[in-house]
Amino acid sequence: MSTTHLASAEPPPTIRPIVGCGLVALAVAMGIGRFAFTPLLPLMVRDGTLSASAGAEWAAANYVGYLLGALTAARFARDPRRGLLLSLLGVALTTLAMAAVEAGTSPLPGLALRGAAGVFSAWALVCSSGWCLPELARREAVQAGSWIYTGVGLGIALAGVVTWVGGRQPAQWLWLELGVAAASGALLVQALSSEGSGTLTRPAPITEREAAAAAPIRWSRQRALVFCYGTFGFGYIVPATFLPSMARTLAPDPLVFGLTWPLFGLAAALSVAAVARFAPRGSRQRIWALAQGVMALGTALPLFVQTLAAIAASAVFVGGTFMVATMAGLQLAREARPDNPTPLLARMTAAFAAGQIAGPLLVRAIGPGRAAGWDALSWTGATATLLLVLTALWLWRDARPAPESPCPA
Repeated sequence: MSTTHLASAEPPPTIRPIVGCGLVALAVAMGIGRFAFTPLLPLMVRDGTLSASAGAEWAAANYVGYLLGALTAARFARDPRRGLLLSLLGVALTTLAMAAVEAGTSPLPGLALRGAAGVFSAWALVCSSGWCLPELARREAVQAGSWIYTGVGLGIALAGVVTWVGGRQPAQWLWLELGVAAASGALLVQALSSEGSGTLTRPAPITEREAAAAAPIRWSRQRALVFCYGTFGFGYIVPATFLPSMARTLAPDPLVFGLTWPLFGLAAALSVAAVARFAPRGSRQRIWALAQGVMALGTALPLFVQTLAAIAASAVFVGGTFMVATMAGLQLAREARPDNPTPLLARMTAAFAAGQIAGPLLVRAIGPGRAAGWDALSWTGATATLLLVLTALWLWRDARPAPESPCPA
């Protein structure tokens, strides 16, 4: 009784700083730190800064860094806000430093910077979810957590527009511009997180956390969800890495092929916003299943149709689902461990990172040449399509009914 009285006596806390903090953090960490290299890769190849093979090695370094970041993110379980701020500082510094990489120099600095950016991006994703979702639950606004994941698509769209509009600039200038944007975003997140954490200092009662979450997910199902999340990482990685390069082979003008990445990011942002607006209380596992199924269409399309229109459609299918799957999966982790979701978030992110490393490794293992009319990228895409379809079916069939929102007392 006394707890209820004290809670009702407090002024209603605002959730805007929390949502804004998560949105901007993910825009910086993922849209710039994680994915800016994708639209910049063909421009750096054009400028002679690196070769296509070296670009693949830099991308692989980022995937390995992302895995290491996911494996170590649990160390911030007690203070995810601190980990979030540290990771965003790292993203800004590594992005700015990429502007200093010049043609003809050793590839090691670029490898190190892309690896470090992967570590910081994983920390930011885990820590932003680990801090923002519990803070929203304390304010009885857990459904608003969906909106923070629009930041990834907005950040991708921002990086895509910068590289599209400035595509005739040297790539070094674009890295510098994105680094300044990342630094500005990090400062904004620091201000918003300070405001958000100061609006409600009372610890959330356990009854609030229980009311905001579904029944805890047993360990065997947690492992199955981790596997599905890893499959998702494997499935999306080839189009997410090579779509602009694939488009460049069909249209060398950066004002043409450069449009694929803003389209990818815009689809990601709009899809998450649509789910947050129209299906805020739907079964997260079935939302994830639908996203994984539509993503399979995006990975399958380039196998059969190799035109700019097909690549644009693939960008919409994959871009429009990968953040919905991310959001739904991480929110399920929150439901499984409402008391401390960070360790499970880290395990799922590690599985995702391992899946996206497995994609390029499979391409390399298949090697050059063609078999049955397909090259290594096509066979990897076909494998990804099959796994995405199978895991989507399991997620759909195993889904629990969506929990009803608790009525305020």
